[in-house]
Amino acid sequence: MFTGIIEDIGVISNLKEELDNLHITIKSNITSELKIDQSVAHNGVCLTVVAIKDQSYTVTAIKETLDKTSLNTLKINDKVNLERAMKLGDRLDGHIVQGHVDQTATCIHVEDVNGSWIFTFSYDTSLNNITIEKGSVTVNGVSLTVVNSKNDSFSVAIIPYTYEHTNFSSFKKGTTVNLEFDVLGKYVAKLLATSK
Repeated sequence: MFTGIIEDIGVISNLKEELDNLHITIKSNITSELKIDQSVAHNGVCLTVVAIKDQSYTVTAIKETLDKTSLNTLKINDKVNLERAMKLGDRLDGHIVQGHVDQTATCIHVEDVNGSWIFTFSYDTSLNNITIEKGSVTVNGVSLTVVNSKNDSFSVAIIPYTYEHTNFSSFKKGTTVNLEFDVLGKYVAKLLATSK
């Protein structure tokens, strides 16, 4: 479980394909605190640490993960949002995030609003995921509040701190991101669908 509060921005230092898998090596300020088998969210995708060397560590994304997330678009020197799993008893500053990406979305608009930014994303509605006004959504692992919720798109307002301490500062029109919809909303939607 995660909270959607980003701890560090890692930098991709190596990408190695092996069969259908992708081994991703990340240089990060939190590497010295990691251990093998630990779960870390990368742009919202929960992956297991499989190797550690100096200030870098490696995780492996399998075909299923690559098919359903934006990890297959990573390049050397790309920045990724990082969060370690939450500790039992810590404050839940964001919302409940599983690290299981539901689908990707495309950034369709970025607006600088004099001290903050509005990012708008569109997504495929055929997967039956929804947002609600003032509800929670995770974009590339960042816990955010939905504004301007529509059937196939939504916006989020980004404060300067989030802009500077996540990879939102690199988003532009056409950027593909990972989405995890609110887990409580997913359960309610499932219950309503099965009760018909």
